[in-house]
Amino acid sequence: MTRALVTGVAGQDGWYLARRLLSSGIEVHGVVRDAAKVAAVSTEHPGIVVHVADLSTEEAVRDAVEASEPHHIYNLAGSTSVAASWQQPVLTADIVGVGPVRLLRAAWELQERLGREVRFVQASSAEVFGDPSQVPQDENTPHAPVTPYGAAKDMAHQMVAVYRRRGLFATNAILYNHESPRRPPTFVARKITRGVAAVARGERTHLTLGNVDVRRDWGFAQDHVGAMVLLMQAAAPGDFVVATGDAHTVRDFVKEAFAVVGIDDYERHLRIDPALYRPADPSALVGNAGRLLALGWTPSVTFSELVALMVAAELESV
Repeated sequence: MTRALVTGVAGQDGWYLARRLLSSGIEVHGVVRDAAKVAAVSTEHPGIVVHVADLSTEEAVRDAVEASEPHHIYNLAGSTSVAASWQQPVLTADIVGVGPVRLLRAAWELQERLGREVRFVQASSAEVFGDPSQVPQDENTPHAPVTPYGAAKDMAHQMVAVYRRRGLFATNAILYNHESPRRPPTFVARKITRGVAAVARGERTHLTLGNVDVRRDWGFAQDHVGAMVLLMQAAAPGDFVVATGDAHTVRDFVKEAFAVVGIDDYERHLRIDPALYRPADPSALVGNAGRLLALGWTPSVTFSELVALMVAAELESV
């Protein structure tokens, strides 16, 4: 039986990935940093084997890999908040940047010990491109990160390529924005849908945001997870943009969300707070996923459908 090790299994992408792999008959081992999450993950995903390991600790990472002896390793661990990386740049560099290197080394050592292939997929990020002048971006767009998160992701991205040249099946899935009802409420998409639902219920009168004019490529998390599974099964490793190619501003997201609840004059409920602007915020992150599309991947959820399902989930949660 194929065994998969999924780091960050308690997060949005880890949740969808674990459920998908288990339903495919794959033996899933998950990694969480906090032992207090073991019971919840085990309950949500019957049959999963949960390991406790922090990507900042090389011994713990190696122990998890050696104990599970996976055929496939998906690295989804680490904070995905760009805003939080400005508050904790050193921690971000260690977990998001160096953490994957510890995991790559453990994967390589396992492959050498067992004499069989160990495949590795890294959840890279469009943030490695910084604020690119090229729109849309593809796998050949120069890397020039402008945030601590982007810089850390870029280090991990480059090290995946290093181990690929050494002989490890190591792939970078360059993920663009991907959302779902499971996204933490600190992220702008979820902040919008929660706020709109609250306005619709009469619990508040407005929604406060920062820069609403940046353009992003928003996809559905479940689709992006499907892309990572496809890349794990590909004939050869490489770097692949995972994106819809469909760009919308944050303002578009707000307008669409209010329309779902029947509010057309959304401007009346929107407040802009300059204090919420990020120190650096790429103006347009839009991906060209041509290489991935050639492998047979297609997003199943449109932008409008994504916004609608997230707003509906907020309303149903109450």
